[in-house]
Amino acid sequence: MTELLITSRENPRYKSLKRLAQVPGAYAKQGQVWLEGEHLCAAVAARGRRAEVLICAQSARPILDPRWVACAQQVWVLPDALFEPLSALDSPARVAMTLALPAASAVQTGVATVVLDRLQDAGNVGSILRSAAAFGFAQVLAVSGTAGLWSPKVLRAAMGAHLGLHLVEDLDAAAVGELGVPILATSSHQGQWLHEARLPWPCAWVLGHEGQGVQASLDALADHRIRIAQPGGEESLNVAAAAAICLHGSAAGRQAG
Repeated sequence: MTELLITSRENPRYKSLKRLAQVPGAYAKQGQVWLEGEHLCAAVAARGRRAEVLICAQSARPILDPRWVACAQQVWVLPDALFEPLSALDSPARVAMTLALPAASAVQTGVATVVLDRLQDAGNVGSILRSAAAFGFAQVLAVSGTAGLWSPKVLRAAMGAHLGLHLVEDLDAAAVGELGVPILATSSHQGQWLHEARLPWPCAWVLGHEGQGVQASLDALADHRIRIAQPGGEESLNVAAAAAICLHGSAAGRQAG
């Protein structure tokens, strides 16, 4: 394990970190993923993953968890004044990791899946990934136009869920029809009520754009259309909240069956 002290803003390594931490699509160009904060570092170590670099502020170096150090190929130490501009947290965590971006992989068939149809808000996307992992969905597919699954904000919102999911980005909508499981499209105005439906397992839930809903080409593939009862009278739910309810419904039905 190599340890390096970086003291200049002009250092190429530092400039690379800054792009990775602050530019949503930089991970795809650099082939690296930025994970900031103690929770994400702990998740990497707990899953036995190998980090390319562990980055920390000088003030945090003496108290770093040795398990985080052990799973990193290198440790880069930055003065606190250099680490703080990298952080997107209100209170900088003083520690981060970079991982190699997983290689592009094929869609898995026959497994419980969540399909994200052009979701724009990174916080929503991350929250849905977290729900998917919690409720036993092994795969998340992002149709082209969805916020980057490995962008820093999505990673923060997912709280480590990425490490337990099979993720595929920039998918053509037509590929969803090849999943080999029943497809359930969410809707705010049509279809069977969730609380009355017998939900199949495994299945694929399709969650649509925050404003436009599920696009027509994906809706046409659906075996079932499902809506959530809202006796309070709201027009619709936030997509991340709706996803949590629907995915929990599938998990509960699986256990009951």
